[in-house]
Amino acid sequence: MLPPWQNSLTMRAARREPVERTPIWLMRQAGRYMAEYRAIRRETTFLELCKNPRLCAEIMLTAVERLRVDAAILFSDLLVILEPLGLELEFAAGEGPVIHNPVRRAEDLSRLRELENMDRLAFVPEAVRQTRAGLRDDLPLIGFAGAPFTLAAYAVEGGSSRDYRFTKSLMYADRGAWNALTDRLARAATVYLNAQIAAGAQMVQIFDSWAGCLGVEDFCEFALPATRRLVAALPAETPVIYFSTGNPAFLPHLREIGGGRKNMVFGVDWRIPLDDAWRILGEDAAVQGNLDPAVLLGAPDDIRRRAAAVLRQAGGRPGHIFNLGHGVLPQTPVENAVALVEAVRETSARRMDA
Repeated sequence: MLPPWQNSLTMRAARREPVERTPIWLMRQAGRYMAEYRAIRRETTFLELCKNPRLCAEIMLTAVERLRVDAAILFSDLLVILEPLGLELEFAAGEGPVIHNPVRRAEDLSRLRELENMDRLAFVPEAVRQTRAGLRDDLPLIGFAGAPFTLAAYAVEGGSSRDYRFTKSLMYADRGAWNALTDRLARAATVYLNAQIAAGAQMVQIFDSWAGCLGVEDFCEFALPATRRLVAALPAETPVIYFSTGNPAFLPHLREIGGGRKNMVFGVDWRIPLDDAWRILGEDAAVQGNLDPAVLLGAPDDIRRRAAAVLRQAGGRPGHIFNLGHGVLPQTPVENAVALVEAVRETSARRMDA
């Protein structure tokens, strides 16, 4: 007999099966916009929080209960995977992540370690186990990792960037070094995601948050191959969501990432209408998205109107998971996030019953 989460709305949508209503969850659904999160953060640093499985589970379970979403996602950060590789990571107040020993040249690769096991990241699968234990059985838990390109860009830039000049300099000047770096990160992300799946994650999302800095040709040459190898190394029965932001021109090439995988889902941001994106990806694709997160800063009536517009674009087709086109903004009123979830639940159910 299948466990209850296998028959959940989110898992069925990922498999492109018919559902009674459109499932919804939100990227960054547990974060700074929630008072409960801010209370915990006053007592600890962000990196210490990410390494505390009990608090990670508590934060996500609180968000799931408050929002009534159809899936939980592991509370963690894309970059914790970099520390065991030998990169010195700090989350500086007001600056975001800083890597104090970035990889800028081919010779810097020699100081990177291979992620052979999860010994130094044991807090991540433990957070998965504790979150899974606290969730209702009919809600899936989503694990996640950064895509090799995005992890490499952080490792090379040493933090946030506007022009990605160090990343692109390495890409263009030393293709061999770039491939070695992204291959190592793909192997590390494989170990990392498979450990989350073994610990109780039912599906995983791969975030390529910085891929939008690339043109199409560079995306296909420098980002896509390593991500494809990562996806191929994950269990065939586990749904995989690939999410990149910033360049809808990638869409014709995204199917290559799945390599024919039947439970592949493609996240779409708000820069292209959902129906246009779906047409480019193909009617047999599963799609996640794609409301602009800034909409949640507006009035509830406008939130409902814009959510209904996304649902109209989806047209009731199987394979749609409603989400934002990026993470919840810190300034978002919690009641607006709740209003969005309620609007999607009510509107999609009415539409499908019509």
